Amino acid sequence: MITLKNIVLRRSAKVLLDKVSVTLNPGEKVGLVGRNGAGKSTLFALLNGSLHEDGGDFYIPAQWRMAQVAQNMPETDESATDFVLNGDTRLAELRTQLRALEDADASYDDHDHGMAMAQLYTDLADAGDHDAVPRAQSLILGLGFQSHELDRPVNSFSGGWRMRLQLARALMCPSDLLLLDEPTNHLDLDALVWLEAWLKRYAGTMIVISHDREFLDAVTNVTLHIDNAQLVRYGGNYSAFETLQAQQMELQAAAFSKQQDKIAHLQKFIDRFKAKASKAKQAQSRVKALERMEKIAPILANAEFTFEFKEPTNLPNPMLAISDAAFGYQTDEGNKYILSGVNRSVLAGQRIGILGANGQGKSTLVKTIAREMKPLGGTVTEGKGLSIGYFAQQELDVLRSGENPLEHMIRLAKELGPNARESSREQDLRNYLGTFNFSGDMVKQAVGTMSGGEKARLVLAMIVWQRPNLLLLDEPTNHLDLATREALAMALNEFEGTVMLVSHDRALLRSVCDEFWLVGRGVVGPFDGDLDDYQRYLLDESKRLREVAKETQRTLEAEAQASQAAAAEAARAAEAAAKAAAPAPAIASRDQRKLDAQARQALAEKTRPLKKELEQVDQRMAQLGQDKTALEERLSTPLPPAEIAESGKKLKAIGDELERLEERWLALNEQIETLTQAA
Repeated sequence: MITLKNIVLRRSAKVLLDKVSVTLNPGEKVGLVGRNGAGKSTLFALLNGSLHEDGGDFYIPAQWRMAQVAQNMPETDESATDFVLNGDTRLAELRTQLRALEDADASYDDHDHGMAMAQLYTDLADAGDHDAVPRAQSLILGLGFQSHELDRPVNSFSGGWRMRLQLARALMCPSDLLLLDEPTNHLDLDALVWLEAWLKRYAGTMIVISHDREFLDAVTNVTLHIDNAQLVRYGGNYSAFETLQAQQMELQAAAFSKQQDKIAHLQKFIDRFKAKASKAKQAQSRVKALERMEKIAPILANAEFTFEFKEPTNLPNPMLAISDAAFGYQTDEGNKYILSGVNRSVLAGQRIGILGANGQGKSTLVKTIAREMKPLGGTVTEGKGLSIGYFAQQELDVLRSGENPLEHMIRLAKELGPNARESSREQDLRNYLGTFNFSGDMVKQAVGTMSGGEKARLVLAMIVWQRPNLLLLDEPTNHLDLATREALAMALNEFEGTVMLVSHDRALLRSVCDEFWLVGRGVVGPFDGDLDDYQRYLLDESKRLREVAKETQRTLEAEAQASQAAAAEAARAAEAAAKAAAPAPAIASRDQRKLDAQARQALAEKTRPLKKELEQVDQRMAQLGQDKTALEERLSTPLPPAEIAESGKKLKAIGDELERLEERWLALNEQIETLTQAA
């Protein structure tokens, strides 16, 4: 078990954990939660040995194997399969030792050599050497890669996909303790569902930092909460922790009484949106999310950060009308079509969740609506006065790292000019940034030194300031903590305009969206169901794609066989035609027949020893094949170390001899064919 007793952890002069004690038992799945900057990553550094405690006692079993996702971007020409396979450090080490032992010149006696070989074969079997490659490739495919990408170099993938390979590499490593820091950040919904299923089967102890509540609910059974330099253990997943924490806060009457105004506002908000919900599946999911918010109202009311989208100055209706449109991008070879025949309208007040597996065209749709790309056909008609607030996944990279939040806001105010709907005086901009937790000196802090969550909050602040009437959000929660995600959900539900949302955060989709669009198979259409139905759709689609791949393979094999048969038939027909067209040979004379017989006799004498040797090679190869099969079956059963070593040496010797015989077989056939053609 892992034990922390009176642990003190500091970052510079700040105390992050102050005399905390907790015990984690083997096999527990632990969610580590807390606000950004509370000390979650610092605690991870203590667990993985890169940081030592400033006080107290820390114990982790010395024999435990640890796995975690490397945070650096991998730079290597290795194939994706080899990169993930090498994540199994134990297997890689054993394979290196075996190669060294096989190449050794037996500098010690045969008994020691045999014992060492026997131990290595046993260790390799225990390490799963026989199915290592399929296991590595199943991890890669599960995280969203395609089968034709298994042998692609790691460097050929984009950053997000390389981080998926880092995750697969960590999962490949056998471990007793698995540390995962925001593992869902680079995943879409189908890969996230697969990862949840994998982690549920993981037998070791797992500690995960995540801001995805449904992911935490699915994979954890213990929650550690860091707050005010204290570490508190709760039995149960994140939802259970929220409920327990809310109950504890209700018991604190004095603190609770100060929250009544906030709770009353929250209750009014919940009642208002419950009344709007219809009986549709999506709306019922939203009602459940609001009921959860009602239950944990004390926590939400106590949150240090909330914000709201201001009422739009106008609401065109419809906001968008897409007619017979084709979406994609332009290349040197011409237009690359991703989506076609798109006919959709976006009305004022709609809350649309955009679903679709990776690579199906969600980003293409979003970027076209956001005016980042032009449609390749058809029309996209905007309502008069349409104002889009666009949060792109790459928006954080667009921020200027050398500028501070105040400079970003001043530049935004200048770009909008007289159309700015808010005051652009510096003090007003400072006050505005303060509502997004950029207070004091933080407004002058360079963006490049900020965390991902702080950058995301700045982007949200810039969007809110523009007072859009259409919010187009592409994975807005990737770097937001749970408290900020709750604040975003609240703000989106109170927003009077239209919301279009792409997200792998199912809690956000459930609480915000009333309807869904499905992007897939080159089209965009309505999805008549909720997120549970969508997860079932993903599983069915995966099965369908596997069946399509199998059918395609069967078709290709059948076509190849038919082609070979047709070619053979054509060859036979050509040969028959040639024979029919050839002039009838003159009757050979006695002398000619005698010469022909002598030639045949000479050819037979030359090829006889070659054919005899070829027959012997065939017989020997057949015998070696039987011996190899018998040895492999023998090695698959428990054997004494000496016998394993001896069998391993025999198996290698058989393989070497087979290789030599195959080369000789080819050479003999070539010689016989040459002599025959010359005759």
